[in-house]
Amino acid sequence: MNEAEFEKLADAVLAQVEVSLERCGLDLDLELKEGGVLEVGFASGAKLIVNRHRVAREIWVAAPSGGFHFRWDGTSWRDTRSGGELFEALSKLVSEQGGDAVRLQP
Repeated sequence: MNEAEFEKLADAVLAQVEVSLERCGLDLDLELKEGGVLEVGFASGAKLIVNRHRVAREIWVAAPSGGFHFRWDGTSWRDTRSGGELFEALSKLVSEQGGDAVRLQP
């Protein structure tokens, strides 16, 4: 995938993540910052960061429980270690921090 393709895919998935978080029903503070960085704040003070990493052509997620890297496999963003799908992983991470089970979908 070239840089332009990555930028298009990354922008689209960050927008999908933001909309999905807005609809999840939790009280979240969402801020999409310049450069493709989505910061998610929780009532507890915890933060979750979802951003694109141009050099690696990955979506990176930083959470209190650790860091995760997701790479496009042609159909979805997959964790480079576990193979898990991005929205499944975000559902788990947001549920842990938000205190209520949520299911995020693209």
